[in-house]
Amino acid sequence: MAMTTELGEQKQLKEVAGIPLQATTVDNWSQIQKFEAKPDDLLICTYPKSGVEKASAMPSPRILRTHLPTQLLPPSFWENNCKFLYVARNAKDCMVSYYHFQRMNQILPDPGTWEEYFETFISGKVPWGPWFDHVKGWWEIRDRYEILFLFFEDMKRNLKHEIQKVVHFMGKNLDETVLDKIVQETSFEKMKENPLTNRSTVPKSILDQSISPFMRKGTVGDWKNHFTVSQNERFDQIYREKMEGTSIKFCMDL
Repeated sequence: MAMTTELGEQKQLKEVAGIPLQATTVDNWSQIQKFEAKPDDLLICTYPKSGVEKASAMPSPRILRTHLPTQLLPPSFWENNCKFLYVARNAKDCMVSYYHFQRMNQILPDPGTWEEYFETFISGKVPWGPWFDHVKGWWEIRDRYEILFLFFEDMKRNLKHEIQKVVHFMGKNLDETVLDKIVQETSFEKMKENPLTNRSTVPKSILDQSISPFMRKGTVGDWKNHFTVSQNERFDQIYREKMEGTSIKFCMDL
């Protein structure tokens, strides 16, 4: 019984500066904030379920990952002028992917029905906070720091071109053969089979892949299979309000 209570408590989200986060993250908050970044670190930043696995297969010095919004990042990253790679995915596909991820993730709160989750997501009551603020936060500071801002949809359209951008950003040169090899290895199909990226070795008590695979579809436009017409209209309205004044443009379909 103690075990289930413990797991139940773990699944509850706690807040830091108004952003809902996993309990374990919040419990270690002071440690996280004290993290010492090195000047040649590359920090890959994404909102959850935005396709960061591809980037981790690319060559570099120390590669770190975070889902933190800009305002919660440990200060040493800014102080050491680290390089940041931000991968953004359109909000509708992101919502769908996050919904299925929360269904199978036994450590996060149960998302409830799709209708319920739709409300949770647009109100930003999901782990790591609102998608809108997260994406806007990183977009607005992209010229002030060494930030390469990439879109998941561009990766689907022309992966080689996006990988070339990353290689260039990291100050490296790769010959065509190596580049093609990376493109091959980071294709969704290949990564879905790879235990290092498909999370198949994670115990079922944490990620229950019988509910939904960790790497589900990795497509653009799957939101059309989930959103009702009225949800879509409502979402578009909310999107316009929340993203007003920002120059960021997303592709909703390929």
